[in-house]
Amino acid sequence: MKEGNLREPNTELCRRMLSPHNLEVAIQNVKRNKGSAGVDGVEVKDIDEYMEDNWTRIEEQILARTYKPKPVKRVEIPKDNGGVRLLGVPCVMDRVIQQAMVQVLQPVFEPTFSQYSYGFRPGRSAEDAVRKAQEYMAEGYRHVVDLDLSRFFDTVNHDLLMSLVDRTLEDKDIRRLIYVYLKSGIMTNGCMMESDEGTPQGGPLSPLLSNIYLTPYDKELEKRGHKFVRYADDCNIFTKSKYSAKRVKDSVIRFLENRMRLKVNMEKTEARRAVGSSFLGFTFMTTRSRDGLGMCKPKQKKIEKFEQRIREITKRSRGVSAERMITELNSYLRGWINYYARGYFKKWLGEKAQWIRRMVRQYLWKLWKKKDARKKHLREMGVPEWWIRRYQKGLSTNRNWRMAQCLSNGLNNDILHEKLGLLNIEEYYRVKHNERMEWDRTYNSQLEFVFI
Repeated sequence: MKEGNLREPNTELCRRMLSPHNLEVAIQNVKRNKGSAGVDGVEVKDIDEYMEDNWTRIEEQILARTYKPKPVKRVEIPKDNGGVRLLGVPCVMDRVIQQAMVQVLQPVFEPTFSQYSYGFRPGRSAEDAVRKAQEYMAEGYRHVVDLDLSRFFDTVNHDLLMSLVDRTLEDKDIRRLIYVYLKSGIMTNGCMMESDEGTPQGGPLSPLLSNIYLTPYDKELEKRGHKFVRYADDCNIFTKSKYSAKRVKDSVIRFLENRMRLKVNMEKTEARRAVGSSFLGFTFMTTRSRDGLGMCKPKQKKIEKFEQRIREITKRSRGVSAERMITELNSYLRGWINYYARGYFKKWLGEKAQWIRRMVRQYLWKLWKKKDARKKHLREMGVPEWWIRRYQKGLSTNRNWRMAQCLSNGLNNDILHEKLGLLNIEEYYRVKHNERMEWDRTYNSQLEFVFI
């Protein structure tokens, strides 16, 4: 990053934000996160050239407090329940500036956040939040208030948010940038709309602002002595009785709607037993097991989404090479198991492993097309000659799903995993699950549980 001959920033925090090192880190983070272009059409891959041509002018505007970001591009993402999630995609240049801001603002606001808030914070994860929920249940908190905020990121009150920012942030240069990003507007189908409320999901700044906005809510729950865990706008409050859960639900709804100016989705908010409830994609099966914190598994909707994604990747009419298909499949399987590894679903995964291998065999059979090509590829992969002779007539058939089953004792599991590189999800899950359980056992040995 070039250093221009510009006047010094008015404030120390702004100086750190605009430092060449901080901007280089921001650029690398934006590149790593990828994402689509904003309303100006500039792609992430073009950011270096764009910065070279435009940064001096943009930096001068930031220092003169005249910089105005471009509006965000409205994008709709399908949700599991059939609805859509509204995202606001900033231009790549604005993503770099927002990321540079977050890198200097996070250390300022981090000490003010609750220890029971886990979303979008360094050193914390969704799995930590799920583990904390399991800990509460193991301590005897068998009922839960599952709160659902309606369109949280789109309904944040700007005046209240800026007043919360002002409590901690003294830097007026950064404060102005936060404000102009909140007011940058939204571009939908070529039409510009003003943004009077909300912090649209899609930019690096939005998660930090959401934590700032919900911190008074966290502190109120702490003051009341509630056992809770929050990840972004997902919050579960745990109680020991059905009556307490209902009472807490009513009082918390009043606080959120009257004090925080948020809308609670009454259809999805409920007070219920913790067993069978869901949090961050997991469904809790028990409150406590012999291993300590109890058992959970992937939510049914997440399982259905998993199966649908496998079908899309291994769809036999895709027309991509086997190597590319398996690479995409492995990447998705690793990510999914890494997230859900603390869950208990060994038997189900064993069944899915067989199904996935059959889908891969079907893909290969369709890809090879002709009898001679199939013979050639099968021999190259080490399929025994007895299998080829046995299924000589079937080598010409296009009954791909049936032949995929017949292939199981020819193109066996070892060949798929060792020669084609297909991830052995049963073994991968075993290793990752054991890592989680070992961590839990170490953690639980330091805790004294109370059982009801």
